[in-house]
Amino acid sequence: MTARVTDIFRHPIKSHGVEAIARTTLAPGETLPWDRVWAVPHEAAGLSGHTSDWKPCNLFSRGAKTPGLVAITARLNTSGKALTLAHPDLAPLTIWPDEPADILRFLAWIAPLSDPARACPSGIVRASTRGMTDTDFPSISILSRGSLADLSARAGKDLSPLRFRGNIWLNGLPAWEEFNLIGREITIGGATLRIREAIGRCRATSVNPATGRANIDMLSLLKTSYGHTNFGVYAEVVCGGPIAVGDSFHIESA
Repeated sequence: MTARVTDIFRHPIKSHGVEAIARTTLAPGETLPWDRVWAVPHEAAGLSGHTSDWKPCNLFSRGAKTPGLVAITARLNTSGKALTLAHPDLAPLTIWPDEPADILRFLAWIAPLSDPARACPSGIVRASTRGMTDTDFPSISILSRGSLADLSARAGKDLSPLRFRGNIWLNGLPAWEEFNLIGREITIGGATLRIREAIGRCRATSVNPATGRANIDMLSLLKTSYGHTNFGVYAEVVCGGPIAVGDSFHIESA
């Protein structure tokens, strides 16, 4: 069975901006380069300083609790580590996320998107050893255009892939076939990955990424249509190598 990569996305600051890229190089036991390198703890998290080991997602500001964040896009200069953020309701902002003064500028920028009834964003931390993915292992998320098309048909509208904050999108798999790959290895371009588990979804997927406002009850749609609230799978890199949009995808023999 062969499919091809249609999109590669990274999210430099967890839940605060998505960026499409054409190619990257994966390394064994690591997350996608520059994906979730930084994260935004909230006041109730009790995190201090500018770096942190991996922490669970409930310690950070995220789209499930702050829908407006879903509409942020990002552009990262990896050499200078300058990050430009954009949102349909805000003026663009360029920051250096490791600079304390720029963290304050960032907090002021996202303040209009934040719910004052919730714990407010308190800073930016840099992941010390790996990206701040939602799994306790260094994961890369893989999603299927075939499944998205089937879900869109159930929703009665085209659903943007950006709702699902994924890393690698594939075209050519039958809808929902990715769940049958759990426990197997796949090759994408020059890299080999092992599919570990399904991705359980949260309310952030109900938000339109063009506006930052909820316009569908995604969890109810998934549950009613398929009996679960999963979309996509998490994988880990077992053999590193380059990957690019347009690369072929192969399932290793069982």
